[in-house]
Amino acid sequence: MKTKPRILSRRIAARTRIFQVEAVDLEFANGQRRQYERLLSSASSILVVPLQGETLLLTREYAAGFDRYELGFPKGVVDLGEQPAAAANRELQEEVGYAARRIDHLQTVSLAPGYIQHVTHIHLARDLYEQRAQGDEPEPVEVVPWPLAEAEALLTHPEFSEARAIAALWLLRRFLGSGG
Repeated sequence: MKTKPRILSRRIAARTRIFQVEAVDLEFANGQRRQYERLLSSASSILVVPLQGETLLLTREYAAGFDRYELGFPKGVVDLGEQPAAAANRELQEEVGYAARRIDHLQTVSLAPGYIQHVTHIHLARDLYEQRAQGDEPEPVEVVPWPLAEAEALLTHPEFSEARAIAALWLLRRFLGSGG
């Protein structure tokens, strides 16, 4: 087993309203020294796959990173003290207007562990019923029903590019295929 690098020093190199960049000076077991920068995150996030019968309920929201609208799944931050499944149900109500009687955890994934300290909990929401909660979105979220039987077509859809959403599709297939 490899020996983890020794941390020589750490400092906050930059801070914004939602991000902190930490500079970390490391010494590896072979004597090599490097400075790494990583984004620190105090909260995890959730992504919820709403399944109503044989229909996925996708969302279309503005994605500032690419300055376009993106097709995906409801997602958001897990609030301090909140359980991920509760956050999934809350985001579902805020973005799609449904709550779920059944929420299954599919997987917890990292985005880019080499430089981002953050995880996303992916959940499947089923047995949905109408219930809307007020969210923090600046405009109404468009809900796009998508047949589960055509889920693979999302992989070539130009608005469906987020890696977490693609991972969620594959995790959903595995879960449903195992009798979940």
